Amino acid sequence: MTPAGPAQRLTIAGPAGSIEAVVEDPQTPAAHGSRPGAFAIVCHPHPLFGGTMDNKVVTTLARALQACAVPTVRFNFRGVGLSAGAFDEGVGETEDLAAVAGWADRRWPGRQLIAAGFSFGAYVAMRMSARRALAALITVAPPVTRFDFSQISAPSCLWLIVQGDADEVVDPNAVADWAKSLAPPPHLVMLPGVGHFFHGHLSELRDTVIREIRSG
Repeated sequence: MTPAGPAQRLTIAGPAGSIEAVVEDPQTPAAHGSRPGAFAIVCHPHPLFGGTMDNKVVTTLARALQACAVPTVRFNFRGVGLSAGAFDEGVGETEDLAAVAGWADRRWPGRQLIAAGFSFGAYVAMRMSARRALAALITVAPPVTRFDFSQISAPSCLWLIVQGDADEVVDPNAVADWAKSLAPPPHLVMLPGVGHFFHGHLSELRDTVIREIRSG
């Protein structure tokens, strides 16, 4: 596995004010299955229900991507932690993500964006896929019955959906039906016995992401 460099905490200028972020950059490229032409931004779950960039699913996604030699940025949406602003139903949060992506474009010029997110963060990441071309999209437990995904077209990039079949927050059957309706279809991985917060199953999430990124 590729070691990550020291976590760098910083602030990024955003549309609602400063955005609190953490950057982690692998120190050496992976010998196999790396994505040297990409960087990743990982979006956290719902701000009004305790979601932050330090959520364990978010940090697991970041570690998995770093194992593929992909530098990562985690950040707090507006109104969370030290980030300025207030919750905006995913609209303003998409603008926050766009601002972080613009910063990352300057940090790693010439690289493509991998957008990843958990729950509400999956919704925001998918909204970003409608705004710019992505190297990959990773959506974990996308809340398809809680937010309007119907107006967002399926991206043409590698797209992974990871869903637990025992999710008590997001209906796994609704996610499966939604995924089947899309063209081009995403790759849906349904993990048996896994709840919304992946308690006791974070290693399965990590391994799934690493496998998909390295094979994609």
